[in-house]
Amino acid sequence: MKFIKKIFFRLIVLVAIITAIAVGSRYVIKENFFPYKYQEYVDKYGAQYNLDPLFVLAVIKTESKFDEDAKSHKNAVGLMQITVSTGEWAAKEMGYSTFSKENLYDEEYNIRMGCWYLRRLNDTFDGDLDLTVAAYNAGPTNVQSWLKNEKYSSNGKSIDYIPFGETKKYVDKVDAYYHVYEYLYSEKESYFDKNKIIELVKSLLNISF
Repeated sequence: MKFIKKIFFRLIVLVAIITAIAVGSRYVIKENFFPYKYQEYVDKYGAQYNLDPLFVLAVIKTESKFDEDAKSHKNAVGLMQITVSTGEWAAKEMGYSTFSKENLYDEEYNIRMGCWYLRRLNDTFDGDLDLTVAAYNAGPTNVQSWLKNEKYSSNGKSIDYIPFGETKKYVDKVDAYYHVYEYLYSEKESYFDKNKIIELVKSLLNISF
């Protein structure tokens, strides 16, 4: 019964989002649910590290919901939820002479480091966004071990099954949010493109609201 209620609730939310977009409430959806926040930094470092800024926005929304003061139980902080240990390592790799946890609460610093790390992971996993996102959440070592395990990867290049439930949900969310951002902000796409709407629905159905 709980499962049915959960599915029903997700469908209601999904229909509400699609309907709001379709009837011209895109401004409300953008401002309240899928904003283009920190555009100066997202665009700047997205371009510097060759990342789609809409993808960066999807990661930030999933990680912190755009709360620059966010902090997780794993000691990850800031907009892109970077841990202190990762921040210390990344700062050295990026050429920073000093590093402190407080740096991660600075919006520009956090976004730059997050974009740098996404680029690093994307290069490590040959441009595969799902693997990049999984590694951002679970760490590259875990993803590499999954690729070597036939239980999780049939070809050693992509993951058929993510054994970490949190990481599976995370990848699904980033993918879904990326589709929504593309739908809302891409000037090349029609808001009433049937195929685009179907793609959007499929991606949203994969996540928990």
